[in-house]
Order: sequence, then structure tokens, then C-alpha cells
Amino acid sequence: MESAAVKTIAILLVAAILLYAGDWLVLRGREARGSAYSSVQVQEYLATPLKGNKAGYDYMGTISQTCDRSLFPHGGQPPCWWLRRHRQQWEN
Repeated sequence: MESAAVKTIAILLVAAILLYAGDWLVLRGREARGSAYSSVQVQEYLATPLKGNKAGYDYMGTISQTCDRSLFPHGGQPPCWWLRRHRQQWEN
């Protein structure tokens, strides 16, 4: 006998897989129409380690970063909805 918790986890896992696959299919459909990607202006900062466990921060400028018009990241690009909420990018 399976417990209710195992059934619930299995249903959630299948739902997550179907959601990701559906998101991927929608993105491929948008690629065919030429509307799958967008760009967002992002501010880049560089964190440099200094002596005494301190860090220096430098503003590197604003760049235009490509993003996917999807719910999940695909092909190494972040989704546009996430990038619009995280416009400051830090590099070490």
C-alpha cells in the first residue's frame, strides 16, 4: 500500500515535468514566429576581494542581456520575468 504522501509527491513531480515540457513547447513555437527572446537592461557590478577579508565593489556599466520569454530557463538564458526583477548582476 502506498501512502498518501507518496501519491502526492508523484502527482506533483508529474505536474512539474508536464509544466516544464509545455513551457519548452511554447518557447519553440515562439521561436518559429520570431518572438521567443527579448532583452533587458542590466547593471553589472564587480566584487573584488581585498586584504583583511574585505571586498571592493565597482560599477561596470549597463548592458543589454538576452532573455527567454518563458517560465523556466531554457538554453542557458534566464527567463525575462526573473531578469526584470533582478536587474543588478554581481560578478566575483
